[in-house]
Amino acid sequence: MKKKNSFFENLKNPFLIAEISANHNGSLKNCLNLIKSAKKNGADAVKIQTYTPEAMTINSRKKEFMIKDGIWKNFSLWNLFEKAQTPYYWHKKIFSYCKKLKIKCFSSAFDQSSIKLLEKLNCPIYKIASFEMTDFSLLYKISKTKKPVIISTGLSNLDEIKDSVSFLRKNGTKDIAILYCVSSYPAKDDEFNLENIRILIREFNCVVGFSDHSNNIEIAKLALAMGARIFEKHVALENQTKGFDVKFSLKGKKLLFFKKQLLKTQKILGKKNFFRNKNELKNLKFRRSIYAIKDIKKNEKFSEKNIKTIRPASGLNPKFYFKILHKKSKKNIKKGSPIKMNYF
Repeated sequence: MKKKNSFFENLKNPFLIAEISANHNGSLKNCLNLIKSAKKNGADAVKIQTYTPEAMTINSRKKEFMIKDGIWKNFSLWNLFEKAQTPYYWHKKIFSYCKKLKIKCFSSAFDQSSIKLLEKLNCPIYKIASFEMTDFSLLYKISKTKKPVIISTGLSNLDEIKDSVSFLRKNGTKDIAILYCVSSYPAKDDEFNLENIRILIREFNCVVGFSDHSNNIEIAKLALAMGARIFEKHVALENQTKGFDVKFSLKGKKLLFFKKQLLKTQKILGKKNFFRNKNELKNLKFRRSIYAIKDIKKNEKFSEKNIKTIRPASGLNPKFYFKILHKKSKKNIKKGSPIKMNYF
Protein backbone atom coordinates (compact mmCIF):
# COMPACT_ATOMS: atom_id res chain seq x y z
CA MET A 1 0.00 0.00 0.00
CA LYS A 2 1.26 3.48 -0.89
CA LYS A 3 2.29 5.57 2.08
CA LYS A 4 0.21 8.70 2.49
CA ASN A 5 2.45 11.74 2.44
CA SER A 6 1.11 14.62 4.51
CA PHE A 7 1.39 17.08 1.65
CA PHE A 8 2.22 15.54 -1.71
CA GLU A 9 -0.32 12.71 -1.63
CA ASN A 10 -3.18 15.16 -1.13
CA LEU A 11 -2.65 16.99 -4.42
CA LYS A 12 -5.81 16.71 -6.53
CA ASN A 13 -4.79 18.95 -9.42
CA PRO A 14 -1.44 19.58 -11.12
CA PHE A 15 0.59 21.55 -8.57
CA LEU A 16 2.43 24.38 -10.31
CA ILE A 17 5.60 25.80 -8.79
CA ALA A 18 6.87 29.12 -10.14
CA GLU A 19 10.68 29.11 -9.91
CA ILE A 20 11.92 32.68 -9.39
CA SER A 21 15.58 31.68 -9.57
CA ALA A 22 17.77 34.56 -10.80
CA ASN A 23 15.23 36.39 -12.94
CA HIS A 24 14.95 39.08 -10.28
CA ASN A 25 18.21 40.50 -11.74
CA GLY A 26 19.44 41.64 -8.33
CA SER A 27 16.32 43.67 -7.53
CA LEU A 28 14.05 42.90 -4.57
CA LYS A 29 11.29 44.89 -6.29
CA ASN A 30 11.58 42.66 -9.35
CA CYS A 31 11.51 39.60 -7.11
CA LEU A 32 8.28 40.67 -5.42
CA ASN A 33 6.75 41.55 -8.79
CA LEU A 34 7.63 38.07 -10.04
CA ILE A 35 5.85 36.58 -7.02
CA LYS A 36 2.81 38.79 -7.61
CA SER A 37 2.73 37.78 -11.29
CA ALA A 38 3.06 34.10 -10.39
CA LYS A 39 0.13 34.31 -7.97
CA LYS A 40 -1.98 36.19 -10.52
CA ASN A 41 -1.21 33.68 -13.24
CA GLY A 42 -2.11 30.43 -11.55
CA ALA A 43 0.97 29.29 -9.63
CA ASP A 44 0.26 27.22 -6.53
CA ALA A 45 3.64 28.01 -4.98
CA VAL A 46 6.74 30.05 -5.60
CA LYS A 47 10.24 28.79 -5.05
CA ILE A 48 13.42 30.74 -4.51
CA GLN A 49 17.04 29.64 -4.12
CA THR A 50 18.88 30.25 -0.87
CA TYR A 51 22.66 30.39 -1.23
CA THR A 52 25.72 32.60 -1.15
CA PRO A 53 28.60 32.23 -3.63
CA GLU A 54 30.66 30.70 -0.81
CA ALA A 55 28.07 27.95 -0.42
CA MET A 56 28.43 26.99 -4.06
CA THR A 57 32.09 27.28 -5.07
CA ILE A 58 35.34 29.21 -4.58
CA ASN A 59 36.44 32.38 -6.28
CA SER A 60 38.68 30.96 -8.98
CA ARG A 61 39.15 31.45 -12.71
CA LYS A 62 40.92 28.17 -13.28
CA LYS A 63 39.52 26.46 -16.35
CA GLU A 64 37.48 23.92 -14.37
CA PHE A 65 35.66 26.82 -12.67
CA MET A 66 34.79 28.51 -15.99
CA ILE A 67 31.57 27.90 -17.96
CA LYS A 68 32.62 27.23 -21.53
CA ASP A 69 29.30 27.06 -23.37
CA GLY A 70 25.54 27.57 -23.08
CA ILE A 71 23.63 30.65 -21.98
CA TRP A 72 26.09 31.38 -19.13
CA LYS A 73 29.21 31.06 -21.29
CA ASN A 74 32.34 32.88 -20.05
CA PHE A 75 31.06 33.28 -16.49
CA SER A 76 33.09 31.76 -13.72
CA LEU A 77 30.99 29.77 -11.28
CA TRP A 78 31.71 32.34 -8.60
CA ASN A 79 30.62 35.28 -10.74
CA LEU A 80 27.45 33.51 -11.85
CA PHE A 81 26.35 32.70 -8.31
CA GLU A 82 27.38 36.11 -7.02
CA LYS A 83 25.10 37.84 -9.53
CA ALA A 84 22.30 35.25 -9.48
CA GLN A 85 21.90 34.87 -5.70
CA THR A 86 18.79 35.85 -3.80
CA PRO A 87 20.33 37.80 -0.90
CA TYR A 88 19.67 36.47 2.57
CA TYR A 89 18.32 39.80 3.77
CA TRP A 90 15.52 39.62 1.19
CA HIS A 91 14.18 36.35 2.50
CA LYS A 92 12.05 37.61 5.36
CA LYS A 93 10.33 40.10 3.06
CA ILE A 94 9.81 37.42 0.41
CA PHE A 95 8.19 34.96 2.83
CA SER A 96 6.06 37.73 4.39
CA TYR A 97 4.90 38.90 0.96
CA CYS A 98 3.95 35.37 -0.05
CA LYS A 99 1.98 34.97 3.17
CA LYS A 100 0.17 38.22 2.40
CA LEU A 101 -0.68 36.98 -1.11
CA LYS A 102 -1.68 33.56 0.28
CA ILE A 103 0.71 31.62 -1.90
CA LYS A 104 3.01 28.90 -0.58
CA CYS A 105 6.71 29.84 -0.56
CA PHE A 106 9.69 27.53 -0.15
CA SER A 107 13.28 27.29 -1.27
CA SER A 108 16.19 25.23 -2.50
CA ALA A 109 18.78 24.98 0.25
CA PHE A 110 22.47 24.55 -0.49
CA ASP A 111 24.30 24.49 2.84
CA GLN A 112 23.88 24.66 6.61
CA SER A 113 23.61 28.46 6.71
CA SER A 114 20.77 28.46 4.17
CA ILE A 115 18.91 25.75 6.12
CA LYS A 116 19.37 27.71 9.34
CA LEU A 117 17.88 30.83 7.73
CA LEU A 118 14.99 28.93 6.16
CA GLU A 119 14.16 27.19 9.44
CA LYS A 120 13.83 30.60 11.11
CA LEU A 121 11.34 31.52 8.40
CA ASN A 122 9.46 28.23 8.86
CA CYS A 123 10.08 27.11 5.30
CA PRO A 124 7.40 24.40 4.73
CA ILE A 125 9.20 22.36 2.05
CA TYR A 126 12.82 21.92 1.01
CA LYS A 127 13.91 21.52 -2.59
CA ILE A 128 17.10 19.68 -3.49
CA ALA A 129 18.50 20.83 -6.81
CA SER A 130 19.66 18.32 -9.42
CA PHE A 131 23.31 19.32 -9.09
CA GLU A 132 23.18 18.78 -5.31
CA MET A 133 21.27 15.50 -5.42
CA THR A 134 24.30 13.36 -4.60
CA ASP A 135 25.60 15.65 -1.81
CA PHE A 136 24.82 13.45 1.18
CA SER A 137 26.15 15.99 3.66
CA LEU A 138 23.48 18.43 2.43
CA LEU A 139 20.80 15.74 2.27
CA TYR A 140 21.57 14.78 5.87
CA LYS A 141 21.12 18.36 7.11
CA ILE A 142 17.85 18.75 5.20
CA SER A 143 16.51 15.41 6.44
CA LYS A 144 16.98 16.52 10.04
CA THR A 145 14.42 19.31 9.54
CA LYS A 146 11.76 16.57 9.10
CA LYS A 147 10.14 18.73 6.41
CA PRO A 148 8.75 17.44 3.10
CA VAL A 149 11.39 17.29 0.38
CA ILE A 150 11.18 17.72 -3.39
CA ILE A 151 14.22 16.31 -5.12
CA SER A 152 15.15 17.06 -8.75
CA THR A 153 16.92 14.29 -10.60
CA GLY A 154 18.57 15.91 -13.62
CA LEU A 155 21.94 14.35 -14.56
CA SER A 156 21.35 11.32 -12.31
CA ASN A 157 21.03 7.66 -13.18
CA LEU A 158 18.51 5.41 -11.45
CA ASP A 159 21.04 3.98 -8.98
CA GLU A 160 22.06 7.47 -7.86
CA ILE A 161 18.41 8.41 -7.35
CA LYS A 162 17.84 5.23 -5.34
CA ASP A 163 20.85 5.98 -3.15
CA SER A 164 19.75 9.56 -2.45
CA VAL A 165 16.11 8.74 -1.76
CA SER A 166 17.10 5.83 0.47
CA PHE A 167 19.52 8.07 2.38
CA LEU A 168 16.85 10.72 2.95
CA ARG A 169 14.36 8.13 4.16
CA LYS A 170 16.86 6.49 6.50
CA ASN A 171 17.62 9.83 8.07
CA GLY A 172 14.07 10.84 8.80
CA THR A 173 12.52 12.32 5.66
CA LYS A 174 9.07 10.80 5.32
CA ASP A 175 7.49 13.02 2.68
CA ILE A 176 9.37 12.90 -0.63
CA ALA A 177 8.40 13.93 -4.14
CA ILE A 178 10.74 13.25 -7.05
CA LEU A 179 10.93 15.48 -10.12
CA TYR A 180 12.02 14.15 -13.49
CA CYS A 181 14.31 16.81 -14.92
CA VAL A 182 16.58 17.36 -17.89
CA SER A 183 19.42 19.64 -16.80
CA SER A 184 19.91 21.50 -20.08
CA TYR A 185 19.10 25.18 -20.38
CA PRO A 186 16.90 25.29 -22.37
CA ALA A 187 16.22 21.57 -22.79
CA LYS A 188 15.57 20.34 -26.34
CA ASP A 189 12.65 18.07 -27.17
CA ASP A 190 14.86 15.13 -28.14
CA GLU A 191 16.62 15.19 -24.76
CA PHE A 192 13.53 13.97 -22.91
CA ASN A 193 12.54 10.41 -22.09
CA LEU A 194 9.15 10.79 -20.46
CA GLU A 195 8.92 7.07 -19.75
CA ASN A 196 11.31 7.96 -16.90
CA ILE A 197 8.28 9.38 -15.07
CA ARG A 198 6.52 6.01 -15.03
CA ILE A 199 9.75 4.30 -14.02
CA LEU A 200 10.20 6.70 -11.08
CA ILE A 201 6.60 6.14 -9.95
CA ARG A 202 7.07 2.38 -10.09
CA GLU A 203 10.49 2.35 -8.42
CA PHE A 204 9.86 4.79 -5.58
CA ASN A 205 6.15 4.53 -4.82
CA CYS A 206 5.81 8.26 -4.26
CA VAL A 207 4.52 11.37 -6.00
CA VAL A 208 6.53 12.21 -9.11
CA GLY A 209 6.64 15.53 -10.92
CA PHE A 210 8.37 17.33 -13.75
CA SER A 211 10.88 20.16 -13.58
CA ASP A 212 10.51 21.69 -17.03
CA HIS A 213 13.37 23.61 -18.67
CA SER A 214 11.94 23.24 -22.17
CA ASN A 215 10.23 25.81 -24.35
CA ASN A 216 7.57 23.37 -25.51
CA ILE A 217 4.32 23.21 -23.55
CA GLU A 218 3.49 19.83 -25.11
CA ILE A 219 6.28 18.22 -23.07
CA ALA A 220 4.56 19.10 -19.79
CA LYS A 221 1.16 17.93 -21.07
CA LEU A 222 2.68 14.58 -22.01
CA ALA A 223 4.42 14.44 -18.62
CA LEU A 224 1.03 14.83 -16.96
CA ALA A 225 -0.30 11.95 -19.05
CA MET A 226 2.64 9.83 -17.86
CA GLY A 227 1.72 10.49 -14.23
CA ALA A 228 3.48 13.72 -13.21
CA ARG A 229 1.59 15.65 -10.54
CA ILE A 230 3.99 18.48 -9.63
CA PHE A 231 5.24 20.93 -12.24
CA GLU A 232 8.09 23.38 -11.78
CA LYS A 233 8.59 26.17 -14.29
CA HIS A 234 10.92 29.17 -14.30
CA VAL A 235 9.05 32.46 -14.58
CA ALA A 236 9.79 35.97 -15.79
CA LEU A 237 7.85 39.23 -15.99
CA GLU A 238 5.55 39.93 -18.94
CA ASN A 239 8.00 41.71 -21.24
CA GLN A 240 11.25 40.79 -19.52
CA THR A 241 14.18 40.38 -21.93
CA LYS A 242 17.13 40.15 -19.52
CA GLY A 243 17.70 37.54 -16.88
CA PHE A 244 19.91 34.52 -16.27
CA ASP A 245 17.01 32.12 -16.88
CA VAL A 246 14.79 34.17 -19.16
CA LYS A 247 15.46 32.00 -22.23
CA PHE A 248 13.60 29.07 -20.69
CA SER A 249 11.09 30.95 -18.54
CA LEU A 250 7.37 31.57 -18.92
CA LYS A 251 6.58 35.26 -19.03
CA GLY A 252 3.56 36.75 -17.30
CA LYS A 253 0.29 35.45 -18.74
CA LYS A 254 2.01 32.52 -20.44
CA LEU A 255 2.22 30.90 -17.02
CA LEU A 256 -1.57 31.06 -16.74
CA PHE A 257 -1.90 29.52 -20.21
CA PHE A 258 0.49 26.77 -19.10
CA LYS A 259 -1.64 26.05 -16.01
CA LYS A 260 -4.87 26.02 -18.00
CA GLN A 261 -3.38 23.59 -20.49
CA LEU A 262 -2.38 21.26 -17.67
CA LEU A 263 -5.89 21.38 -16.20
CA LYS A 264 -7.42 20.80 -19.63
CA THR A 265 -5.14 17.82 -20.18
CA GLN A 266 -6.05 16.43 -16.75
CA LYS A 267 -9.74 16.71 -17.63
CA ILE A 268 -9.20 14.88 -20.93
CA LEU A 269 -7.23 12.14 -19.16
CA GLY A 270 -10.32 11.68 -17.00
CA LYS A 271 -11.14 9.31 -14.17
CA LYS A 272 -9.17 6.29 -12.98
CA ASN A 273 -12.18 4.00 -13.43
CA PHE A 274 -13.50 3.11 -16.91
CA PHE A 275 -15.93 5.86 -17.77
CA ARG A 276 -18.31 7.03 -20.50
CA ASN A 277 -19.66 10.56 -20.69
CA LYS A 278 -23.45 11.00 -20.56
CA ASN A 279 -23.38 13.04 -23.74
CA GLU A 280 -21.71 10.16 -25.58
CA LEU A 281 -24.20 7.64 -24.21
CA LYS A 282 -27.05 9.50 -25.93
CA ASN A 283 -25.82 7.83 -29.11
CA LEU A 284 -26.48 4.33 -27.80
CA LYS A 285 -29.76 4.49 -29.75
CA PHE A 286 -27.77 4.28 -32.98
CA ARG A 287 -26.22 0.92 -32.16
CA ARG A 288 -27.48 -2.19 -33.95
CA SER A 289 -30.34 -4.41 -32.84
CA ILE A 290 -32.34 -7.31 -34.26
CA TYR A 291 -35.08 -6.41 -36.76
CA ALA A 292 -37.54 -8.33 -38.91
CA ILE A 293 -36.61 -7.92 -42.59
CA LYS A 294 -39.68 -9.87 -43.77
CA ASP A 295 -43.18 -10.42 -42.42
CA ILE A 296 -42.98 -13.21 -39.85
CA LYS A 297 -46.02 -15.32 -39.00
CA LYS A 298 -46.87 -16.72 -35.58
CA ASN A 299 -44.99 -20.02 -34.97
CA GLU A 300 -42.65 -19.30 -37.88
CA LYS A 301 -39.00 -19.89 -37.01
CA PHE A 302 -36.55 -16.99 -36.93
CA SER A 303 -33.90 -17.42 -39.63
CA GLU A 304 -31.18 -15.58 -41.49
CA LYS A 305 -33.81 -14.83 -44.15
CA ASN A 306 -36.29 -13.02 -41.91
CA ILE A 307 -34.19 -11.27 -39.21
CA LYS A 308 -31.07 -9.12 -39.37
CA THR A 309 -28.92 -6.92 -37.10
CA ILE A 310 -29.26 -3.32 -38.24
CA ARG A 311 -29.27 0.17 -36.78
CA PRO A 312 -30.95 1.64 -34.68
CA ALA A 313 -31.02 -0.04 -31.26
CA SER A 314 -34.79 -0.29 -30.80
CA GLY A 315 -34.82 -4.06 -30.81
CA LEU A 316 -33.11 -6.93 -29.11
CA ASN A 317 -29.36 -6.65 -28.48
CA PRO A 318 -27.41 -8.27 -31.36
CA LYS A 319 -25.62 -10.54 -28.90
CA PHE A 320 -28.86 -12.60 -28.76
CA TYR A 321 -28.89 -13.17 -32.52
CA PHE A 322 -27.70 -16.78 -32.39
CA LYS A 323 -29.85 -17.48 -29.34
CA ILE A 324 -33.10 -16.73 -31.17
CA LEU A 325 -32.22 -18.37 -34.50
CA HIS A 326 -34.55 -21.32 -35.13
CA LYS A 327 -36.80 -20.31 -32.23
CA LYS A 328 -40.54 -19.92 -33.03
CA SER A 329 -42.16 -16.51 -33.02
CA LYS A 330 -45.00 -16.09 -30.52
CA LYS A 331 -46.80 -13.54 -32.71
CA ASN A 332 -47.14 -12.07 -36.17
CA ILE A 333 -44.37 -9.55 -36.80
CA LYS A 334 -44.37 -7.06 -39.64
CA LYS A 335 -41.30 -6.31 -41.77
CA GLY A 336 -39.24 -3.45 -40.30
CA SER A 337 -40.32 -4.14 -36.72
CA PRO A 338 -37.76 -4.53 -33.92
CA ILE A 339 -37.61 -7.97 -32.33
CA LYS A 340 -38.32 -8.00 -28.59
CA MET A 341 -37.38 -10.56 -25.94
CA ASN A 342 -41.02 -11.60 -25.39
CA TYR A 343 -41.50 -12.43 -29.10
CA PHE A 344 -40.03 -15.91 -28.71
